[in-house]
Amino acid sequence: MTQTTSRFFDDISRMVNDAAGMADGVRREVETVMRTQAERILRELDVPSREEFEALREVALKARAENEAQAARIAALEAKLSKTAPTAG
Repeated sequence: MTQTTSRFFDDISRMVNDAAGMADGVRREVETVMRTQAERILRELDVPSREEFEALREVALKARAENEAQAARIAALEAKLSKTAPTAG
């Protein structure tokens, strides 16, 4: 009787392990399909990749910094010009 019970539990254990392995395989397959579909949809919507977004973000930040520097330079030149310009009178 002990041997039959042990064999029964071994069979149950093997079935549970097989089912867990199958469930993991199904999960990976579903993740792959979902990722593929999401990438296809994003491509169709013309959404940039993360790398493209980060590169464009850096360009925009650099342009903003240069714009602020030029604005400060213009303000300084205008202030200097207004001090040296003769007053109309």
